[in-house]
Amino acid sequence: MGVCHRDIKPQNLLIIPKTGELRIGDFGSAKRLEKGVVKTSYICSRYYRAPELLFSSTGYTNKIDLWSIGCVFAEMLILRPLFTGQSGAKQLVKIIQLLGTPTQEDIKAMNPNYSTFNLPQIKSKPWKQILRNDLDQNTIDLISNLLQYNPNKRIDPLEACTHPFFDDLRDPNTLLPNNQPLPELFDFDSDELNSVDFEIRKKLIPSHIMESQKKQMK
Repeated sequence: MGVCHRDIKPQNLLIIPKTGELRIGDFGSAKRLEKGVVKTSYICSRYYRAPELLFSSTGYTNKIDLWSIGCVFAEMLILRPLFTGQSGAKQLVKIIQLLGTPTQEDIKAMNPNYSTFNLPQIKSKPWKQILRNDLDQNTIDLISNLLQYNPNKRIDPLEACTHPFFDDLRDPNTLLPNNQPLPELFDFDSDELNSVDFEIRKKLIPSHIMESQKKQMK
């Protein structure tokens, strides 16, 4: 718990073909982030680098991984990286061109020590224009909750697991593309479950899994 990967990108995400399970690789940049401890902002591959890092924050949190996940998610939909700046400054420009100019509140949340607010005022583009016209609202909602300038407004990981986008995974009738049953997806440990409120916990584990777990405990 509390470990930040700091380099989430497609090359570090491995899929087990038979089961479709995801494995995260290359923990060379990973770090357990401690509040009040200064961290380097020159971290994470540029295309997937959270905007607070581009604003030179040294007090960032695990939410930088959530931004990177949002970038990977978008890339899976459009089959190319979403933001492709050739330098840190140009990466920020690419983000602003699509998501619009961050507010002063956003900038302070990303880096309270950043005092220069002379950014061009650009409006955000609609997500269907940024990604694809055929996307449903659940997909758009999840991506927009991941790709928030303000790290405090990004959806939490376990809350993201309860998002309607993943409802099919909670359906007992859902099968893998090879017609095999889904692997075990809901084996959260007590630390994970205790880190979220009761309503999130109820949504995390579907009722049919909960009943199965209760029977195994008898």
